[in-house]
Amino acid sequence: LKLSPLACPQPCAARFDGARVFYDSVQVCGPVSFAVPAGGRVALCGPNGCGKTSLLHAVLPQKPAGLRIEGGVWLAGGTRLSYVPQTAAGVHGTPQAFARACGLEESRFLAILRKFGFSRAQFALPLEQASEGQKKKALLAKSLCESAHLYVWDEPLNYIDVFSRMQLEELLRACRPAMLLVEHDQAFLEGLADKRVKLVPA
Repeated sequence: LKLSPLACPQPCAARFDGARVFYDSVQVCGPVSFAVPAGGRVALCGPNGCGKTSLLHAVLPQKPAGLRIEGGVWLAGGTRLSYVPQTAAGVHGTPQAFARACGLEESRFLAILRKFGFSRAQFALPLEQASEGQKKKALLAKSLCESAHLYVWDEPLNYIDVFSRMQLEELLRACRPAMLLVEHDQAFLEGLADKRVKLVPA
């Protein structure tokens, strides 16, 4: 596996200063303050419902309906993001068609899927028919094809086999991209995260 992260234009890729997250009028998270330094990997931790995914959405250009942020959420100017969502609702078409629709280098995308255990026969099948693990691998392969300043990954190991997980961990430790992620696998975070931010329900 290969990854080509972009050098962050500032010492800090992202910063949260007393940020609070609301859905409509209901506060789900915060206030919380932390920074994602260039080359740093920050994991959001806490029980279900404490706002981990909502806080990831705070840095994305397109946010879910009803999401509102108060307080400071700062990204370095010109920051390019690569996002792996928690669910694979938007994955469809053959792997080749998915790569073209996402503007990816098709040969690289397919090569990564092969590294993740896809057979060549699966390249002829629509991803809608794939297992949840294969769909997640398609989302991860998409992100690995993207050069970004900050990688935002929401539960990347969902449905992922041990061998693929080991490849991911080895790659991320070697490349050291700036990363903000949510992941429940504590062993994975132990070897990867430079900092853990504990969230509690509001």
